[in-house]
Amino acid sequence: MGLLAFLARRFVAGETADDAIAVGQRLAREGIRATFDLLGEHVHDEKTARASAEAVIALFAAIPPPLERNVSVKLTQIGLDVSRELCLALMQDVLRASRQVSGFVRIDMEGSRHTQATLDAFRALRRDFENVGCVLQAQLRRTETDVAEAIARGDRVRLCKGAYREPATIAWTRMEDVRLSFRRSQERLLADGVAPAIATHDESLIRHALDTARARGVGPERFELQMLLGLRPRRWRELVAAGHRVRIYVPFGTHWLPYFLRRLRERKENVLFVLRHLARG
Repeated sequence: MGLLAFLARRFVAGETADDAIAVGQRLAREGIRATFDLLGEHVHDEKTARASAEAVIALFAAIPPPLERNVSVKLTQIGLDVSRELCLALMQDVLRASRQVSGFVRIDMEGSRHTQATLDAFRALRRDFENVGCVLQAQLRRTETDVAEAIARGDRVRLCKGAYREPATIAWTRMEDVRLSFRRSQERLLADGVAPAIATHDESLIRHALDTARARGVGPERFELQMLLGLRPRRWRELVAAGHRVRIYVPFGTHWLPYFLRRLRERKENVLFVLRHLARG
């Protein structure tokens, strides 16, 4: 519990929306954007799914201007495992509330068991809403195809490596192969994507994104770099000082303990990576 509590204090804004908003305001004073995430995925009953959707809607109302109303949501928190129809109905409510305050919702990606269902739900929602984007994980073998489809559809994509342990039949298992997939995907997104978000702490991939953008004449206003709260803050500030857009993922809520336990079970190297970078800033 001691290590988990320490990680939570560093990487989770707190238990309440007010805690998260206070972090967002501190970031904004440094020219850094935030996306807020209420922890608590893998909901298995309708009552909890509805309560989660209501909490996200309340979050949009609570975020004060001039902060961006930018929120990340996992669909299993909004009832995807209960029923697709319930999840879509609740997400429509969330997106309408977001649209009323000029907000944006990023639908997070979860493990491969939910990949297709998440993309199917996202694409259904995109028929009626522009204020929504998705996440694609470079470690999955399918992702370069998904990137091409997203570009053709004009979808807004956040590209990340992927934090879940997946079988070799569907995922790259060597880190160099994951990096290669990431580089190819981010090259396509920077060339032809709509406001792509490059989400990584891997310095080689950050530099590759910046070099690719520079070589192709893609201005810093056309994409953003994203990282996790508490990890490499000195690098955030360097990137902002150099004129780049940086957005930090700001999780909050009472479910911080299951959040970290799941991450430990999924990939112990996730925590080792965090610990290696704590002293570096």
